[in-house]
Amino acid sequence: MIERIERNAARCSTVERVTGETNIKLTLCLDGNGEAQIETGVPFLNHMLTLFAGHGGFNLALNAVGDIAVDDHHTVEDVGICLGQALREALGDKGGIRRYGQMILPMDEALVLVAMDISGRSYLSFDVPMPRAKTGSFDTELVEEFIRALAVQAGLTLHVKLLAGANTHHIIEAVFKGLARALRSAAEIIDPSRAVPSTKGVL
Repeated sequence: MIERIERNAARCSTVERVTGETNIKLTLCLDGNGEAQIETGVPFLNHMLTLFAGHGGFNLALNAVGDIAVDDHHTVEDVGICLGQALREALGDKGGIRRYGQMILPMDEALVLVAMDISGRSYLSFDVPMPRAKTGSFDTELVEEFIRALAVQAGLTLHVKLLAGANTHHIIEAVFKGLARALRSAAEIIDPSRAVPSTKGVL
């Protein structure tokens, strides 16, 4: 496996990950305008990540080639790994950020709560029952796999909870939009002195 990570002062990071199952290059800029250039070979994931970039105000460029002839699992999980690594690196020492973010996001009949702490301590509580095992050809259980990989690699304490919903597509869309909005708030620089938002002095 080959991994390479580059970061610059503009809160951008490029991650490359090459394994026997996937070949991924991802660039994330936190202070962007929502531009997305995404190709993963998994159309539903492309759609969700485009929404994520747009609602987060992030610039996201992603090209992933994976063993989707087997199934989508390796590609979805490894994209989550790369996005988490890029987020961690783009945040740097986390100086000046709000740190906490939350969103209760409606998507038609669906209502999802997302709350996060950019804590450096990886934890995921994912309480989102899916009404259907698939939406189109996409396995809905992969949503949790993606978000777990992201949270672990980025060092997020993350809670995602379904409050209401019946349509699987709407539920997943609310999860990704809520995640983007909560992250946008948590990652925003609000302290011009760039002090790290922790009494310990480090996150």
